[in-house]
Order: sequence, then C-alpha cells, then structure tokens
Amino acid sequence: MLATMKLPRILLAVVALAACRNQDEAGAEALWDEVHDADYQATWARAPGFPGRTPSSASHGDFVDIYINDVLVEALASGEKLTAWPEGSVIVKDGFTGEHPRLVAIMEKREGGWFWAEYEPTGEVDFSGEPRVCTKCHDAGADYVRAFGFP
Repeated sequence: MLATMKLPRILLAVVALAACRNQDEAGAEALWDEVHDADYQATWARAPGFPGRTPSSASHGDFVDIYINDVLVEALASGEKLTAWPEGSVIVKDGFTGEHPRLVAIMEKREGGWFWAEYEPTGEVDFSGEPRVCTKCHDAGADYVRAFGFP
C-alpha cells in the first residue's frame, strides 16, 4: 500500500522535472535563434582581451572567439563602477578544437540571474538553464563572467 502511495508522487516529480527541462530547452532554442538572427559573428563586438581567436585552457575548447552584445558594450564603456552585469547582457563563446568548431556557449543575464546554454555547432542544445557544470566554474568570475572583469 505504501509503495502505491509513493508512485503518484514519483510520477509528479518526474513530470515536473521534464517540464523544467523542456522549458530550459525551449529557452535555449529561442536564445540560439535570437543570437544567430543578430548575426553575432559579423555585428557584435569582441569581448575585452579577445580580439580574435584566442588560445584557451577552459573546458570550451583549445581556442575561443568571444562576442558581446550592445548591452555589455555600453556597460563596459559607461565608466560606472559595476558590481553586476545588466539584464540583457549576452556573451557568446565559440569553442574550437584546432580549427574545428567544438561548441557554442551562450550566457544571457535575465531577471534573477544568468541563463546558460551550450550547443553543438549545428545549434542542437547540449544543456541549458543554470547547470552546475557552468556555475561551478563561473562562480569565480565577476558576476559569473570569467573572461573579463568589471570596468
């Protein structure tokens, strides 16, 4: 009897987790579309300290290209002392193994914190949301950004 009472709770938990995962994945797909519609590689600024493809020892690849949107460009140029990046900030990191694309990682600052997504070069979502695989490294950065600091 006790086992059958637990079954609905377990099913509810599984459904709730699946819904969160689907929501994260849908958010990641929308973010991919938004970033690619903006033609980020041609129109966005390079991140400070990353004027082009740069060697990397991070998990994103042997080499990276990092791009930032206008929200971050304006925050960096503002001259204000920042303690957090503004909502709407987006950072895109293209990771490479040698000359071959390995992954695309995108961070977007939303109300309440950062949304992370990592993709295959084709745009297929590997993982998204606030995965521990991202936060355990990024918590050492300036508001979770490790590639560059506050102005």
